[in-house]
This record gives sequence, structure tokens and C-alpha cells, in this order.
Amino acid sequence: MHSPVLSSVVRRSARDTSAAAADPIPDRPIAPALPTRLRPADLLRLTDETGEDVLAGRYDHLLPADGAWPAVDRWATRLVSDDEVDVWLISWTPDKSTKLHDHAGSLGALTVLSGGLAEYRWNGTELRHRVLSAGDQAAFPIGWVHDVVRAPDRIAVSGPSGTGPLDPTLSVHAYSPPLTAMSYYEVTGHGSLRRTHTVLTDQPEGDL
Repeated sequence: MHSPVLSSVVRRSARDTSAAAADPIPDRPIAPALPTRLRPADLLRLTDETGEDVLAGRYDHLLPADGAWPAVDRWATRLVSDDEVDVWLISWTPDKSTKLHDHAGSLGALTVLSGGLAEYRWNGTELRHRVLSAGDQAAFPIGWVHDVVRAPDRIAVSGPSGTGPLDPTLSVHAYSPPLTAMSYYEVTGHGSLRRTHTVLTDQPEGDL
């Protein structure tokens, strides 16, 4: 049974190769090791499982009292924290952009629990837009630069996966290693990306 606090929230839900010993070692650069043993697939699974725990009421003690979700500013609470990963629950409000940012040396992933999120991601030449609806997931490798905002209601309602109720609009995010910094960017008049500043922070998806 879903948590009474979240009774209005609807949850909907590599190939291995080997070379013969006699084969020469390929002459190619070796990719640097990732800063964490966790992979994007691990973080996606973690956000999905933690989202199910949120809906089941296991984190009700961390949620706003009496289900009074903030209506003006974004809100977040850390659900899981250790040396390897941080997991957050975020409540999104209309028109509150995170601004274009990266997650420095951390990998990330999210699962949308209710409502919808609009993401604007820099693909190297332009900003690409997509809507993530309830049940949708996304992973963020190193170097991923994006802006995230609550999707307008008319778009969220007609999103490709459908949505749960729009209030609250909730998502679960995981970062590994835990966030320590973010850089912010702007798109120049020449169609390139320029970093404007970097901040030390452990807060998810930009300043709350």
C-alpha cells in the first residue's frame, strides 16, 4: 500500500568480448578509470528502488509535515548517504530552473515519481529538449550539461509516458561519488558553450 502522505502520487511504472592470447594488444589509448565503481545502470536501479520505498512510506519521516509540499521553491531531502553515493528526493515547483550545469566528477541518474520534468541538454552543438514523465529515467555521465525544470502542466499531462498527479512533482536522484561541486554554463551568441563559474556544493541539481 502506498504511503498516506503520497497517496496522490501514481507510480508507473554489454556484450563481453575476449581476444585470443596470440592476438596483439590493440594500439589505442586506455580510457581513464571512472571515479566510482558504480555504473549508470546501478544508479538507475538505485533511484528506481528508492522511489518505490518513498511511495511505500519508508521515508515519510523525512517528508514535509502533513503533506504540505512547498509551492514556491524547490525542496529536497537526502534519503541515503555514504562515501559512495548520495540519493535525494526533490520536489519541483513551476518556473524554477536549475540553470545549465554539470555535476563535476560525479555520475548521476534520476527517476521521476510524479508529474513531469523538462530537460534541456547540451549535445555539443545545441540544446536538446525532452520531457521526462512519471516512471521515466535518465542517467548523467561525466560531462553532462543540462538544465532541469518542472514541465509545464499542459506538456506534462500529454507526455509520452503519461504522468501521475502534477502536485507534488517528485523525482529521486542519485550521485556517485557524492556531489562536491558543480559548474555553470551559458550558450554564447556563436553557438558554443561557455563556463561561467564553479561552486563547491553537495546540493542536488543546482541551488535550492
